Amino acid sequence: SSYVLADAIDKGKKAGAVPCPEAGRSTRVTVAVVDTFVWQALASVAIPGFTINRVCAASLYILGTATRWPLSVRKWTTTALGLLVIPVIIHPIDRSVDFLLDSSLR
Repeated sequence: SSYVLADAIDKGKKAGAVPCPEAGRSTRVTVAVVDTFVWQALASVAIPGFTINRVCAASLYILGTATRWPLSVRKWTTTALGLLVIPVIIHPIDRSVDFLLDSSLR
């Protein structure tokens, strides 16, 4: 969450540094901050967190019903699967959030 806020502030500062009429400056900064904050909150925090949580919950359930592994092994396997899914979900989530924001907020 700190990263999301820091990135939004950084994008706002960069948008404010671009020379333009003073009347449009605050609007440009606000748009940059809001767009970055919403995009990062969805693409970096909310959707990946939910997705990984559901993958872990499903894998723990499946491992519990399909194997006789001890609980500690199932939990570590679930953790490993949650970490392994991260590179797979990055690009689809980023593209989906871009599409969502292009279709609505932007």
